[in-house]
Amino acid sequence: MGNYDQMAAAVSELSGGKNVVLLDDIGLPSIYVRIPKGKNSELVSGLSENIHPAFSVDSVEKTAFYYSKYQNIIEQGRAYSLAHRDPRTSINFDAAKAACDAKGTGFHLATMAEWAYIALWCRKNGTMPHGNNNYGKDVTYTHEHGEEASYEGSGTSRKTDRTFTGSGPATWGHDWTKHGIQDLNGNVWEWNGGMRLVDGEIQIIPYNNAALGADCDQSATSTLWKAIKSDGTLVEPGTSGTLHYDWISGKITLTAAAATSKEDSGRSTAYNALGLASGLTVPELAKILLIYPDEPNGDYGGDYHWMNPTGERLPLCGGPWYTGADAGVFTVYLNNPRSFARGGLGFRSAFVDL
Repeated sequence: MGNYDQMAAAVSELSGGKNVVLLDDIGLPSIYVRIPKGKNSELVSGLSENIHPAFSVDSVEKTAFYYSKYQNIIEQGRAYSLAHRDPRTSINFDAAKAACDAKGTGFHLATMAEWAYIALWCRKNGTMPHGNNNYGKDVTYTHEHGEEASYEGSGTSRKTDRTFTGSGPATWGHDWTKHGIQDLNGNVWEWNGGMRLVDGEIQIIPYNNAALGADCDQSATSTLWKAIKSDGTLVEPGTSGTLHYDWISGKITLTAAAATSKEDSGRSTAYNALGLASGLTVPELAKILLIYPDEPNGDYGGDYHWMNPTGERLPLCGGPWYTGADAGVFTVYLNNPRSFARGGLGFRSAFVDL
């Protein structure tokens, strides 16, 4: 048995088969968590028996996708999921996507469809992950902390910011085990592909086609972006009656009309308190992609949504080390353009068998 086979077998055995080692195009390993196929009805009571779109890629239904266990670093221009690393930050959307695509066929920047499936799974299974959302520790469970990777300030004002990947307790995993996906709540924001806002209009790459990686054009001018009608059908951006986020009566509101707010400014609302335009019935697609809560006023851990209704804005998820209770798996930040980069922004790669 070769070194790779031994390592892969050990990782699989120690994790009870939950973790796998995948090699990229230059033979270097990363650790991923296998997420098996699931139905919408298994995530949210009352939804359809349809397979969640995270498992549909280029019209082919997948038995699983593989999600980086750890927030990624970059070596030799490629993204890697490894334990006890300081995650790569100060990276914009296109650079994060390029580092994932460079790994080879099947590898891609983790998508909003994949993130949404994991978030809904956590809530359904009662394992909403804790994490580094308060300077090295969890804001609610203050005895839980990770190992310091970087810090800010000095002397008596010195505080932890990022923690090493996977260095927190079991409850920082998506399934409340050390074998789950780590650090989804806090540490650093994570770019996700396959979704954006354009002047308030919600646009997606259909299904999980963003998982095609280098073969999926997610540029600002790509023709692959589609808008969502109020009945859930996908149409060309700019079509009348598509779903938008707007700022109405002091909250982010889901509407089926062009956004009336034109102010170039970030706005935020608790996810469970998002507004809904009068007479609008929320399509299932919006509920399973974290566009609108499946249970308004339900418990989503205090997580927040942000949005800016001007220009193109791409999603960051999870929150950083300083957001406190606002961070979590239902936290989605649609404030920034694709060019934005700073110390609190990171990413993950994912994989599907193409």
